[in-house]
Order: sequence, then structure tokens, then C-alpha cells
Amino acid sequence: MSTDTTFRALGVPESLTTVLAQRGITTPTPIQAATLPDSLAGADILGRGRTGSGKTYAFLLPLVARLAAHPTRRMPRRPRALILAPTRELVTQIDAALAPLAQATGLTSRTVFGGVGQGPQVTALRTGVDIVLACPGRLEDLIGQGHVSLDGVEITILDEADHMADLGFLPVVRRLLDRTPRDGQRMLFSATLDAGIDVLARRYLTRPITHEADSAQSPVAEMAHHVLHVGTDAHLPVLVDLTAAPGRTIVFTRTKHRAKKLARQLNSAGVPAVELHGNLSQNARTRTMDAFHSGAAQTLVATDIAARGIHVDDVALVIHADPPVEHKAYLHRSGRTARAGNSGTVVTLMLDEQIGEVRDLTRKAGIRPTTTRVHGAHPLLHQLAPGTRTFPGPYAESSPAPRSGGRRSGAARVGGRGADARREPGRGADSGGGPDSGGGRNSGGGRSRGRGTPGRSVGGRRLDDATGPGTRREAPRTAAASPRSATPTRSAASARTTTTARPGGAAAFSAGTRAGSRRPR
Repeated sequence: MSTDTTFRALGVPESLTTVLAQRGITTPTPIQAATLPDSLAGADILGRGRTGSGKTYAFLLPLVARLAAHPTRRMPRRPRALILAPTRELVTQIDAALAPLAQATGLTSRTVFGGVGQGPQVTALRTGVDIVLACPGRLEDLIGQGHVSLDGVEITILDEADHMADLGFLPVVRRLLDRTPRDGQRMLFSATLDAGIDVLARRYLTRPITHEADSAQSPVAEMAHHVLHVGTDAHLPVLVDLTAAPGRTIVFTRTKHRAKKLARQLNSAGVPAVELHGNLSQNARTRTMDAFHSGAAQTLVATDIAARGIHVDDVALVIHADPPVEHKAYLHRSGRTARAGNSGTVVTLMLDEQIGEVRDLTRKAGIRPTTTRVHGAHPLLHQLAPGTRTFPGPYAESSPAPRSGGRRSGAARVGGRGADARREPGRGADSGGGPDSGGGRNSGGGRSRGRGTPGRSVGGRRLDDATGPGTRREAPRTAAASPRSATPTRSAASARTTTTARPGGAAAFSAGTRAGSRRPR
């Protein structure tokens, strides 16, 4: 790509380049520069680019430009464009990127996914929208109820298609694509182009133009990969030290239980942390991401639900507290940092019994990490996560602001366990928790609340994880959120600060340590 390539030179209308410029986006990424001329011309696209490569704008810009160039009257229940994505979080994130583009061109959109009541979705569809952004399960459910038809769709986009395949969504995706007009434009974007994606491309794309912006195995050059060999007693102290450094950190675990436990332990140690996994209701997930985006919580502890498609600015550090099961998950998790040309650090914590597993994992991922045996006070920790360690206390989701000079309440759990939360098809204890709720509350025209389409399953497991009537409703959080910095923002009575890694870290950071303790360390 030429250094002087611009969106205008690629054919993007001025109304949209103005919106991009207002957001500081002036230079196309490789995947955007490669695909835009063809997609704007109406060709079917098969695009592959690693996570963080800019695929979202690569399909949103041509979609909005082509719809705006041929405006038509909105028809009830008949959208003009469809974007399918595997998770609620990804649908919401795409919608946020779409909103200013749609506003500039007079287009309307609606998100459709489970875990929330279907009433507002049905109302919007009945009124008529131009673009529907959906998870497969809920969309198929609404089609079955007669609330939406896909026979007027002019442009169809599949994002994170390989992730949909991993989650067992290809059967429902095929059923949805079968309902769209054959002569419409279709664009399929994925991080990998494996056998499952090839089947979709052959069946649904017409003379597709394939663009690959980088190697499927290539790690991000701006990432520094480290494996920290730790003893069992040093695992938590090392984790606490790294997450107490300035900047946003994402900590990945294999299971929902581990995510909940580590978030609780970090909060107990004085590091504000929130958890993200499949047992949270959709409202709880939204509050979690709001807290992390705003800086009210400096650390996100998550299962692989956050490994794909989730974008948060300035994530400087990704920690694999539990090494992932397979190498693709390692690359996708790690891709939460070093985005948009920024640098980032990836740390894998490795116990003695995980040496062979981690060695095999990094080899398959094409990574040559630096491996170091460390303890809770090792000087390498400050090199990996520079800056003053701060311990402002646990993240607390509450409406009233904390009293001056007082400590916040103990570690707060963000969100509640959905009564109907289910495991994903073909997964173990947790691979990121319900990517899509097929039914949700008020769905199914008389079916019990919290249930999806009866009998829809893959391998004997249901595809939906709709939160049921037992889901706890929580008061909205209105406490002020301040970005994390080296200087504690709370009162001295409720915060601890240290400038060096501490000796005897295991005792100092034990799960029983109360955040905000005034006792010197």
C-alpha cells in the first residue's frame, strides 16, 4: 500500500471520510486498502486479516456508501442490509462504529441479539430499519415469529466467520443466508480461511475476490511475548503486581469460575477489577465493559468471550493467567493489545506442570517468547509493566459516591449469574460463555421467559444462553469513573501505593489481604 493512499483515493465518499477524519482515522489499514475498491464496486469479498487489522471499517464503509447511493423507502420488517457476528459484544461494538456513518447518511440500524427483551427489537423492525446487526440465534427466532424477513436484503456481511464456525453456528448461518436474495452483495471477513469458511464461500459468494492482508500465523510485530515460569505460591503475587501497574490490563482464564475467583482476589488485593464471562446477564456484561472502557476498573478478567472482536483503546498488557487450550485462542487473546499500530506486551503465566503445554502452544502460534523464572518481587515485572504500583481498592458497583476518607465496600461482583446461562456447543467448562441468546425474555410468543427456540442445538447442546427470569436485576451504577493513573484518585485513607515490587509478595498479596489496609508492608 502506498504511503499516500487515502480513503478518498480508494473511492470512499466525502461524507464518510469526513466522519473518519473527525475520529482521527485518515490512513487505511492494509485490509481496508486491499478490499475497498472491490467492495465499493459491489463485488463479493472474502477477506482475511488478523484481529485488530481494521476489518470493521473495511465492510462498514462500502455497506453505508452503497446503501446511501441508492436510497429507498424503509419497509416494515424488511431491512436492506444484514451484518451477522457471533457475540453480543461484537454486535454492539460494530453498531458503535456504524452509528456516526449511518447518521451522516440518514440510514437507520438496529441490533438484534438474545439475553435482553425482544420488545424494542420487534418494535424497531416493525417500523422499518435499513441495517440489522444480529447474532444468528435471536435473528432466526424473530424470523420464525414473523417479525422480520430477509428477502429485501441487498448486502450481507459475515464478521468473524471462523469464530462462528468454532462455536457451531454454521448451520443457523446457512439457514439465514438461504433467506437472503442470491443476487445481493455478500462479504465474508475472518481471521482465518479454513475448511469451514471455504464451504461458506463456495456456497454463498459469487465470483468472490479474496484479499489476505497478512499471514494467518503472523504475530503482531509490535507485541513483546514473555512466558513467566512461576511456582504455585507466586502465581497470584505476580498477577497482582502486573495488574497494579498503570494502564489497562486484560487477564484471560479458561473457565468462568477462574475468572470470578481471580477478579475477587485482585479486588481483595486493592486492584479494581471486573469480570466478563458467559454467566453474566447482558446488562451486567454491558456494565462490565463500561467500567473497563471508562477506567473505573483498570483490569478486566475474562474468559475467551473477550478474545475476539472486543476493542478497548490502550490495552498495554494481556496476561494469560491460564494458558489457552489451542494456539488460535492465544493469538486472538493476545490481539487485544498492540492494536492500531500501538505496541503491547503479552505475558503467559506458566506453572511447572504446564511447561510442555506452553511450549507446544507457542510453537504452533509461531511465537518465540522470552521465558523467565520469576517470583513476586522479580525486577522483570517492572520492565514488563513499568510504573508505580497503585492499590486504590476494589471496584465497587454502587450508585452513591464513597464517603470522603472512607473505604469502599469489599470486592464487588459485577453482574449476576443468569439463571439460564448455558455452555457453548462443543466446549468445556467455559470458552467465553454464551455468544448469542436465541430466545431471551419475551420471545417465542407464549413460550416461557428466558427460553430460546425449542430444540435448536448442535451436538446435543443448545445454541442460546438467554438469561432467565431468575437473573438478578441490579441498580445502575452512576459512580464517577476516572482513568487509572500512577497517582491514586481516592483518599489516602483508602489507597495503598508502592513504587517497587515487594519482597515476600505471597504473604502481602494473599487472598485474605483486605484492600485499603493501612498496615505498612
